[in-house]
Amino acid sequence: MKASQAQLAARSHEAAGEKFDRRGQWMQAVGEFRRACELAPNEGPLWLRLARAQWFAGSGLEAARSAWRAVELMPGTPLAQELLSGIFQQLMPRDVVEFFAQGSGNPHSEAQLVVHANALMALGRDAEAVEVCLQVLRLNPRYANAHYALGRALYALKMGDQAAISFETALLTDQQGQAGVRQMVLPIFVHQLARNAEWHKLAEFLPQVLAMLDGQDERALSLLSVFVLLAFPVAPAQLRRVAELRARTMGGPPLLPPVAPAPRRPRLRVGWLSNDFFNHATAILIVGLLEQLDRSRFEVVLYCHSREDGSEIQQRVRAAADLFRDVRHLNDVKVGQLMRDDGIDIAIDLKGYTDGGRMQILAARPAPVQASFLGFPGTTGAPFLDYVIGDPVVTPMAHEASYSERIAQLPNSYQPNDDRRYLAPSHGRAEHGLPDDAVVLCCFNQTYKISEAQVDLWARILREAPGAVLWLLNWSTSASRRLAAAFQARGVDLQRLYFSEVVTAAENLARLQCADLFLDTWPCNAHTTASDALFAGVPVLTVPGATFASRVAASLVQACELPDFVCADEAAYVERAVALAREPGQLRAAQARLRERRQTLPLFDTARYARDFGALLDRMWARHEAGLPPDHLAAQAAAAPQEVVA
Repeated sequence: MKASQAQLAARSHEAAGEKFDRRGQWMQAVGEFRRACELAPNEGPLWLRLARAQWFAGSGLEAARSAWRAVELMPGTPLAQELLSGIFQQLMPRDVVEFFAQGSGNPHSEAQLVVHANALMALGRDAEAVEVCLQVLRLNPRYANAHYALGRALYALKMGDQAAISFETALLTDQQGQAGVRQMVLPIFVHQLARNAEWHKLAEFLPQVLAMLDGQDERALSLLSVFVLLAFPVAPAQLRRVAELRARTMGGPPLLPPVAPAPRRPRLRVGWLSNDFFNHATAILIVGLLEQLDRSRFEVVLYCHSREDGSEIQQRVRAAADLFRDVRHLNDVKVGQLMRDDGIDIAIDLKGYTDGGRMQILAARPAPVQASFLGFPGTTGAPFLDYVIGDPVVTPMAHEASYSERIAQLPNSYQPNDDRRYLAPSHGRAEHGLPDDAVVLCCFNQTYKISEAQVDLWARILREAPGAVLWLLNWSTSASRRLAAAFQARGVDLQRLYFSEVVTAAENLARLQCADLFLDTWPCNAHTTASDALFAGVPVLTVPGATFASRVAASLVQACELPDFVCADEAAYVERAVALAREPGQLRAAQARLRERRQTLPLFDTARYARDFGALLDRMWARHEAGLPPDHLAAQAAAAPQEVVA
């Protein structure tokens, strides 16, 4: 075909494609635009139209290839760059990795190589991501986004000191003010400094993060990490504002069309969305609830984007489901449609803003009632989540202004626990190098939760209780070294400080029994770590604050009927810890109560918790069925089952 004839034919197919495009007939539009591109392969606008149609037709990988070709042909065209970036943001990570593995794309494109690195990290291939970041930095050592991505990969590889250097380098090389770099990097940088116990640098950079929170630049605020902020002194109103702005940027799949009310099924169908259905704290906590939820009233449907680990807990979680959906390789649009097709009545997001969360799937409104639960201790700010499930301690009704969701309270603690969990016997203190004749105070929280002010309090306790020692975990060698130096600078003999390595959950429960008292942290408490201690018979001493994350330990302690271990302020915390260490009679009594009543205390009574949780789901659904909007639901205990009399 002559060139002029090919051009004419290309124009004809382009015009036909545009007609199908306007009608939303994407597959037909793809066919016409593809033929036009074959006839005029060097025309960038044609590839751009093809990429758009392919994207709407659900062919993400093909859309990326076409958009890339458009960028190659029109390198200075913002529209082509924006479309390609948008496609990459919505593609599943495995598709992005496949795109680059097939040799697609220009290897000199720094921005897209960073996209590749981010996708590798999402798949847990962090060492490979490091190599890609280094490739970018060889091309351009001052590319701030590559330093940021490198820091994230090193963070995942538990190379904390190196990660902090990369984050700081990203800030220092951001001379051109790359879009959002400072807002993305600064919070995770201060988080890493806290993990490293580098408090001198934290004192320099944390005020910069806190100063952003009252600013008027909403776009900048929307880029801040909501999860990272939980560990710092941030007011509830500030957390809500950042969460709401963050939720606005999440995009998510388009709103699914409303459906006609279906006839009431005999059982409510409850969908649970998470990537923590493996040997993870969330699965360990929730498995008993999933197993014991009343199957005469509820169906359990799991939407899982977790990695496979073959663990016993993963197998129990899957066995507890009436229907298990592996959605790792489905995009958000398809997962939302699947939930709608499955007829989910109540959708529960278990992740929020924690790593790997996909709560944006619920933006499509696949279920009539949607709630946030367990994984993220705070408000999501998401208008598509109707409820946050809490309790009278973590989410008191007096705090309703701190939440975009309506508060739905369970009567005891919001946190579920598994009554089938095995508590192995302790092998004794000698195995951990601990003295038999001392009162062992412990805190097994991650280092980022331990502030310099917290060390001040603990040093005071140790100075005033000479018969006590402190037991911490070695989350990183450098952080432990800095912690030890901080205690020594405060007059604490290093022989009274003990560090143990991080071990499995079962091993941790066994060794926790060697401790006498768990000292909590704030503004981010021990969460699963606190319930582990209580399950092992170790009371937890805490000071509740104004945020959900700072009130979890108080909720757990009160659900173990130990109200005297919830302190009003720092002074009371120090005084109480010293008194318990000097005269440990009350401590021994509390330990005995925990160990003797482990199965019947509200925190560990899984059957009671499952009844209460089911009753709360019924109350949410009753409002929906009555045509009423979501509203706050104050705590109500479910009726105990009637005993059958022979």
